[in-house]
Amino acid sequence: MKIMPWALPLAAWILAPLMLGIINRVKAFFAGRRGPSVWQLYYDLFKLLRKASVYSRSTSPVIRVGPAVVLACMILATLLLPWGGLAAPTTFTGDIILLAYLLGLARFATVLAALDTGSSFEGMGASREVQFAALAEPSFFLGMLVLVLHFGFSGLSNMVAGISLETWQTSGVLLILVACSWFVLLLAENCRIPVDDPNTHLELTMIHEVMVLDYGGPDLAYVLYAASLKMWIFAALVVNLLVPMRSLAPWLQAPVFLAGIVLVMVLVGIVESIVARLRLQQVPKILIGSALLSLIALIVRLVG
Repeated sequence: MKIMPWALPLAAWILAPLMLGIINRVKAFFAGRRGPSVWQLYYDLFKLLRKASVYSRSTSPVIRVGPAVVLACMILATLLLPWGGLAAPTTFTGDIILLAYLLGLARFATVLAALDTGSSFEGMGASREVQFAALAEPSFFLGMLVLVLHFGFSGLSNMVAGISLETWQTSGVLLILVACSWFVLLLAENCRIPVDDPNTHLELTMIHEVMVLDYGGPDLAYVLYAASLKMWIFAALVVNLLVPMRSLAPWLQAPVFLAGIVLVMVLVGIVESIVARLRLQQVPKILIGSALLSLIALIVRLVG
């Protein structure tokens, strides 16, 4: 059975909100509760889309454009993601650089919109977001450099397609180090515990949530949906590193990839259930540690 390349991002667009539902159900299980439905985010998105957005008279069009820019960046980023041996619908030399810049542009739009409100509260969140992003991005770029040196600068789909059982036998340590680094990056970039708590409303600890406090209606729906797509993107990168899907039959690769995404979400839920949120002063330590994992992988690749 041949899977059309455009089916890959389409599945991501449809299934991405389901991932947050899986995380919440895992956390509810550890807390001894039933928890919300795994479809809860779908209900919330439809409800928000039926409402109207409200803007302060002191804001400019920047805050109105911000959610659309963020969502567009995430949608375009999913077009660059392969599913193991199944190539992305858009692939070219250097596409991984475009992926990094799309993520950066989305962050820039979010920060700019937060500053446009003129609120010192949201400005505080924007400042924290930029500070922690500067510490988190080296993990991503160092991990990319390891893959480029190992597989060649031939496009993300070709690099991922080169991961097989033979690759794991010779370079498994590199893949594990980069995958662990990118898993910490997943937690940081998606505002998950122990870096941030998406459910908190305590001023002194909020990072991402404070930047979107002024949004409502369709704008908030765009922000929430874009956040689920961003979670999918980072989970897909981790799964592509850890699962040698090139060694599987083509018809098995898509189901195994989706199972890997679910397992990553379950792992995120477990981490959030057994680990406490770090104090803000401690967050840079975990981000620097994540970058060091990728740096160690790079040193091993250069020396080995």
